[in-house]
Amino acid sequence: MSRRVLVLAHTGREESLRAAWDACTQLHSSGLVPVLQKSELADIERFFGALDTPIEILNDHVSLEDVELVMVLGGDGTILRAAELVREVDVPLLGVNLGHVGFLAESERADLAQTVEWIASRQYTVEERMTIDVQVWIKGQKIWHTWALNEAAIEKANRERMLEVVTEVDERPLTSFGCDGVVMATPTGSTAYAFSSGGPVVWPEVEALVIVPISAHALFAKPLVVSPRSKLAVEIMNRTDALGVLWCDGRRSVDLPPGARVEVTRSATPVRLARTHKTPFSARLVRKFELPIHGWRGPAPRRGEVHTGPIPVIRTLSPAPLPSPRDADGPLDGDPSDPTNAK
Repeated sequence: MSRRVLVLAHTGREESLRAAWDACTQLHSSGLVPVLQKSELADIERFFGALDTPIEILNDHVSLEDVELVMVLGGDGTILRAAELVREVDVPLLGVNLGHVGFLAESERADLAQTVEWIASRQYTVEERMTIDVQVWIKGQKIWHTWALNEAAIEKANRERMLEVVTEVDERPLTSFGCDGVVMATPTGSTAYAFSSGGPVVWPEVEALVIVPISAHALFAKPLVVSPRSKLAVEIMNRTDALGVLWCDGRRSVDLPPGARVEVTRSATPVRLARTHKTPFSARLVRKFELPIHGWRGPAPRRGEVHTGPIPVIRTLSPAPLPSPRDADGPLDGDPSDPTNAK
């Protein structure tokens, strides 16, 4: 049975189209069937001419359900677009970074040939990343429903007007404040918008939700990490006529008038990411953010078992009981048996 790999590229960049050309050629040479969207094939042929490699067209020759893997060539934005495409099917994404940080990507452009070899030999694992379900309510009616892999970000619509919001966790109000916005993120999104707003970095395997205020005018408006079973909500208050806008993964948006309510819960449908090697998340942080680690010496070397002898046991003696007043030398002051106290 043929193994098909969908190649998805950032069509606005010539470098991405060239990488897609190379990926299709190498996939075919490895015995795999490259698949392209019709629009992306047209873009590649417009730049480089007709491909010599046999290509199948998505939705013409093959459906998404017939694809084993999606190879995404680009940055995190391209991976988020690919996540939208495979939202309703069980197909993992493998990112090849052509952008700047590319936190979601698994490999770099220089490793493209090696990545194809790993795919061909099935040397990859698949991990699931938590997503969030996002609903917008106005006057008791749900007007918008979507999802996000990174975050749902509420921002002020007008630069000169501050948003007045009240936050809520598990259907209980938490605090209200004026701000430029609020970010509600997944662990995957903790290194994106939430991170740039001062939120914590959360390891991907940690199941949690993060809420981060943006430029809040309040004493208690700090980033919070809550249970993945919690329901987060942010309401745009009616005290002013300032408008907001909700962005999900920076790709889908809706306007928020005063009184609008945004609810965020964990989604039942995760995003599946393919990994070709098990790199610790800490190493990914260091590499992507170019963190300084000079002087690190690593764990203490262990040269066999070291016998240090028995651990000494220090016994603490119980304190002696204090003497009673009558056991002390001489009678107490005011003791009636003392003749000196007689009147």
